[in-house]
Amino acid sequence: MDDSSSSSMPGVLTVTDFIGDRRRLRQDKTVRGLFLGASVLSLGISALIVISLAGEALTFLRQIELSQLTDIGWFPRRGMFDVPTLLAGTFLVTGLAMFVAIPLGLGSAVYLSEYASPRVRTVVKPALEVLAGIPSVVLGFFAFTVLTPGLIQRIWSDAGAFSLLSAALGIGLLAIPLVASVSEDALHSVPDSLREASYGIGASKFTTVTRVVIPAAVSGIVGSCIVAGSRALGETMVVALAAGGSGGHLFTTDVFNSGLTMTAAMASLATGTDAVKGSAAAFQSLFFVGFLLFVMTFVVNLIADRFVRRVRQRY
Repeated sequence: MDDSSSSSMPGVLTVTDFIGDRRRLRQDKTVRGLFLGASVLSLGISALIVISLAGEALTFLRQIELSQLTDIGWFPRRGMFDVPTLLAGTFLVTGLAMFVAIPLGLGSAVYLSEYASPRVRTVVKPALEVLAGIPSVVLGFFAFTVLTPGLIQRIWSDAGAFSLLSAALGIGLLAIPLVASVSEDALHSVPDSLREASYGIGASKFTTVTRVVIPAAVSGIVGSCIVAGSRALGETMVVALAAGGSGGHLFTTDVFNSGLTMTAAMASLATGTDAVKGSAAAFQSLFFVGFLLFVMTFVVNLIADRFVRRVRQRY
């Protein structure tokens, strides 16, 4: 039987039957083109941002002496651009914030995933996710008006009205819902067969959670910590309100007094119409600090991504 006779017989499929409707194919191509254009546009915008930051950062470095980058403090209008001052405040605030957010967020995630009843989980988890939507300026005001006088100054009487510790606690509260929500999703996605196997050999609930469930979900847990850390590293309003390092600050590692972070330095310098007057390189210092912050965030995320990939292969 030849092809012409077989194609005319009812019930016999040919190659043209698998091509599909041409109108639907055109729609698929159009949608694919739109998605491709959106992704290319996003990459292009990101590349332009990085290029503009790098260009202005190089301009800043050409206008100053390198010795100005290790001065006694950060006072850009006076020509003092001490980078260690910003790095010390940034690392202290971020580290203390993660010291608060990771234990509380991970503990909340373990409770919701392994111990809470379905009814409790359906109520508490949405409440945690709502907390993640609180504006950072509200938490900054809360840290300044409540945490500092009601907690920090009661425990440490010599603490100032503005302090890096107050900003760190505010950012820690901001990061707790991120750690809890993402970690809970990772723990909840662990197959029940692993839990049942652990119970089958006589392991307790605590042992199953700490030795089986958490190691199996470690990639998601690390991912949640990286997301929260990046949020803490780039947070501006909480630090600007609670740390009190507006305008400039001398180098300090005292978390009980005022300080300055990279984001707060950019915000205070760029606020107002005449905020960048003074030193000729003051305006370009904004781009220099922004470029440093971008590099730091990129390196942290790159290292974390490689770690997560390696651990994910293991489990």
